Amino acid sequence: MTQPLAMHMSDGLLNAPTSLLFVAVAVAGVGLALAKARGDLDDRTAPMAGLVAAFVFATQMLNFPVLPGVSGHLLGGALAAILVGPWVGALCVSVVLVVQSLFFADGGVTALGANITNMALIGTAAGYLTALALRRFATRNKGALAAVAFTSALVNTVLASAGFVLEYAIGGQGGVALGTVAAAVLGVHVLIGVGEGLITAVTVTAVAAARPDLVHLLRGVPRELELRS
Repeated sequence: MTQPLAMHMSDGLLNAPTSLLFVAVAVAGVGLALAKARGDLDDRTAPMAGLVAAFVFATQMLNFPVLPGVSGHLLGGALAAILVGPWVGALCVSVVLVVQSLFFADGGVTALGANITNMALIGTAAGYLTALALRRFATRNKGALAAVAFTSALVNTVLASAGFVLEYAIGGQGGVALGTVAAAVLGVHVLIGVGEGLITAVTVTAVAAARPDLVHLLRGVPRELELRS
């Protein structure tokens, strides 16, 4: 039977002080995102944020195989950040994680702070900063945009998994050596990142082809550049 090895940490992997520490980090990060997101939301972008959150929620429920006996799923940080910006994107992923934890038992309640830190904060920031650094290349044509989206999603996935390794190093109580955890988690998430990159590239280019004005990364780009094949 294929088992998921993704970023949703379960209860018991971290000790109580570490779990509380990352609850505080998550609260601070989400609070900052709430304050900053106001400038990015209007009558046009607010519905887009809702659609992004719904899409990330749906795709996180679907696993894809990465190795025999191992599967992964979309994290969504880079995708959300490219489409609606880093602040709104972090909020979208946070909402998804809270709903999954409280209503679908996907990710432990005591690990919710760590999961939000990894996927909604670290992952979204890493994906967006990568896309922003490559923005000049992304605006050349659709193929370049797809490549940037893919790269951003791959970086997002690997750095989010590195957040888990750091948390485990601080207060892990899974009974497995840190080196073993790091090798397994980082190695598998490179492969998961490839799947995440493909999903992100296809989604971003599809939105850009239909409504480039709704892609946050493409704001201010001349329309003729956005529509080149």
